[in-house]
Amino acid sequence: MTPGVSLEILDLRHFTAPLLRPLLETEGDVWQERLHWDYRTSARLLMQYLDSRMLPGYAAVDAGRVTGYAFCVYEETKAVVGDVFALPQASSNGTRPGHERTQSALEIEVTLLRHLFETLQNSPHVDRIESQLLLHPSGAHARAFHEASFQIYRRLFMVLDLAGVPSSPHLNLPPELEMRPWRDDDLNAAGKLISEAYAEHPDSVINDQYRSAHGSLRFLHNIVRYSGCGIFSPQVSHIVLERGSREVVGLVLGSRVSGTSGHITQLCVRPHYRRRGLGRLLLNVAAAAFVRQGLSEVSLTVTEANTRAIDLYRSEGYECRHTFDAAVWRRDVI
Repeated sequence: MTPGVSLEILDLRHFTAPLLRPLLETEGDVWQERLHWDYRTSARLLMQYLDSRMLPGYAAVDAGRVTGYAFCVYEETKAVVGDVFALPQASSNGTRPGHERTQSALEIEVTLLRHLFETLQNSPHVDRIESQLLLHPSGAHARAFHEASFQIYRRLFMVLDLAGVPSSPHLNLPPELEMRPWRDDDLNAAGKLISEAYAEHPDSVINDQYRSAHGSLRFLHNIVRYSGCGIFSPQVSHIVLERGSREVVGLVLGSRVSGTSGHITQLCVRPHYRRRGLGRLLLNVAAAAFVRQGLSEVSLTVTEANTRAIDLYRSEGYECRHTFDAAVWRRDVI
């Protein structure tokens, strides 16, 4: 099936929030069904940007109705694809066929992505484009990304059922280390830790923020201050310190993404302290804290190439529930 002949692709900045509200509500249903995430906070933020006419992207309009959208955000010389989504086609009796992805919806999304890629790749100030479309199954938009010369990296969305997980984990730290809950003044030290932990890591290829303390700090601000991935939970989040130097050697950050689900947004350990059980300990501490908050599951994402981390998560009971693609385009490798 192909999109209707009346389909138009227009600048997203021409549209206000009420015109996209039905689209965002449908997308929210898919987030809840597929990932158990509450999309309402993200939708409200998007609607604020839409009303400010500041969100760069495109809308698909069919017979006067907005049926899809795609947008990006700019970070200096980098653009990040924020989202793409199109409504499932109505069935013959006028109702939507549930939330399964129809061919026409995928074709509309691909059309939107192609317009977005063309704009960004022809913008002289954009040297890099990143995308992580968590909602969409791996391979759904692979053709559009390949045609635009992106490199694609498969990622896993893994989930742990918290039934039976103890609310008070056993802590067995080496005597030279201590653990405490997250504090706001940990941001700078955590940014430094992340940049060191992700040196030569596959995720630093996908997200260049991990390559510097400054970039990692921007990532942390998005997670901690601006609810970039659910509602940040300082009760779940912990850091591990070296007692003598007070240096941060490990951390776990967690957020609530719905009334039943938590998400680990970051887990890292300084290279010198790896293979000492700190990653496993931090996972257990976060899971126990989510249990105390009354949640029933916790999720995390991991790049398929990071086999050591995947082995750890599986040994702790995490199962892969969904796969999605990260994609990167660089002007200097065209």
